[in-house]
Amino acid sequence: MAQPNPAHDLDDPHVAEGDHHIVSPAAYLAVYVSLLAATGLTVGAAFIDLGPFNPILALGIAVFKGLLVILFFMHVYYSSRLMKLTVAAGFFTFFVLIMMTLSDYMSRSWGLW
Repeated sequence: MAQPNPAHDLDDPHVAEGDHHIVSPAAYLAVYVSLLAATGLTVGAAFIDLGPFNPILALGIAVFKGLLVILFFMHVYYSSRLMKLTVAAGFFTFFVLIMMTLSDYMSRSWGLW
């Protein structure tokens, strides 16, 4: 009986840097089909008049597609907790910077909102 390899434990902080998770082609195909479906959904939503909710829907779909790319193609899904925390911290910083920019923009009296 084969012994489990402790170097493949995803939560083990002592995993060697050279060890990588092998993703099956079926997983990549599922992500690819999901990205194509989301792109079709984005194109279809562009032809529907939702008023002020069109950009919100488009951004929501874009965030979903971005998460798929980050999680599977950049292998964050299979990475350690530290890597996931680093990616989350980067997005939090980006979110804070966007909110600061929008608060400055909205505080100016350039027109009616």
